[in-house]
Amino acid sequence: MLYRNFLKRFLDMAVSLFGLLILSPMFLVLTILLAIANTGKPFFFQRRPGKNGRLFSIIKFKSMNDKKDSKGNLLPFEKRVTPVGSFIRKYSLDEIPQLLNVLKGDMSLIGPRPLLIQYLELYNSEQKRRHHVKPGITGWAQVNGRNAISWEQKFEFDVWYVDNLSFLLDLKIFGMTVKKVFMKEGVNNQSNLNMPAFSGTPLPHSQSKNESNAES
Repeated sequence: MLYRNFLKRFLDMAVSLFGLLILSPMFLVLTILLAIANTGKPFFFQRRPGKNGRLFSIIKFKSMNDKKDSKGNLLPFEKRVTPVGSFIRKYSLDEIPQLLNVLKGDMSLIGPRPLLIQYLELYNSEQKRRHHVKPGITGWAQVNGRNAISWEQKFEFDVWYVDNLSFLLDLKIFGMTVKKVFMKEGVNNQSNLNMPAFSGTPLPHSQSKNESNAES
């Protein structure tokens, strides 16, 4: 409890501040390159749910441009990702600005990844427990498959992390993350592909039948 309630936040602030200082030259270079590639927009901002579902603005390096088709719709992912954007996604460098989110207290270094707002109403009661802790830059699901596993498996890993959070577990996840970033493990064959959108977890057949009878 001491680590979960106090020491984890202290380590988050210390490590993220140190990380920003060490990575500041890379941060500056990537900001300039992405500003050129994305017509002056090096950063991507989006509202995401944090601990207890509280919304915050996540910040990432912008890996895709905003090009649209003749009808005003954004082009497909593969036609908008820039060369420098492809590179930073390959090595997870697009996540570096989230160290600022950690300093602000919106996120932790380790925790379930903050997903889209529209997913909140799709979680079942067990999956919602992933929001009992702050979201993280990396997490147990990321080091156990990332884009190579299903949404349901991701959420099982997230909830397991909530129940087993500890300093040693966070240290293990941090070490595994460093290894996977350099080895490029746990992603689809085309590492720049996005996960398909989450559309909800189907109820077990027996549970679905019982609920249907109760509603009729």
